[in-house]
Amino acid sequence: MADGRERSSNDTDDPAAQREKRKTQLALGYRILASQRWGDLGDGHISARDPERSDCFWLLRYGVSYHLAKVEDLVLVGPDGELVEGQGAINIAAYYIHHPILAARPDAVSAVHVHTGWGTPFSAEMRPIEPISQEACIFFEDHAIFDDEEVQVQDTEGGRRIAAALGDKRAIILRNHGLLTVASRVDEAVGSFVHLERVAEVHMKARKAVPISAEAARYAQKDLVRYGAGRVAFNNLVARHIGDPSVVNR
Repeated sequence: MADGRERSSNDTDDPAAQREKRKTQLALGYRILASQRWGDLGDGHISARDPERSDCFWLLRYGVSYHLAKVEDLVLVGPDGELVEGQGAINIAAYYIHHPILAARPDAVSAVHVHTGWGTPFSAEMRPIEPISQEACIFFEDHAIFDDEEVQVQDTEGGRRIAAALGDKRAIILRNHGLLTVASRVDEAVGSFVHLERVAEVHMKARKAVPISAEAARYAQKDLVRYGAGRVAFNNLVARHIGDPSVVNR
């Protein structure tokens, strides 16, 4: 499962509070991407499923620079790609990818995809993640490869093929395209993506790496997942690069 070893995707059962938390983390997530110098060309997106309208998801409206993302800039996208709530244009490519994934994965709340300096070239090599670093253990036996030439997803059929290849895994390598992560929390999905980019970097740099054993990798993975490595990364990235998280609510 995406990060299945978690009890819940939120700290409260109140839908309004859940929505506010997810939207705040979503806006912060976009700012985290910007802090890593990703998405400067508008080449990425993060989704957050609405806790009540579960066939709809929140997304940054098209045209907003990620480093300026605020909660007020989020739009709610419906199952047919229509604007349900908020003002502004919808990133249609995001709809084509995220809607089928969230529809196929009721356990998932969020998906993250953005073009990166190491993830994109790593995806072009079409090789799986090996346990050659601590972060790599998070994704060991818990990722998929999308072996398809559609690098410009132009309809939901393309997104459905991605969702089918992803299955119940926490991440997928999109051939010649880049990386994508999913999770039952927005902060976990974003933090996991940053971890995954570092995993891609290690794989591209350590050309003669010697993997640890599968047993050792699973042992490390169990601990890393149990403590929510993605959430820890998210919180640290907010503290380091954003500071006061309430900036997205002002």
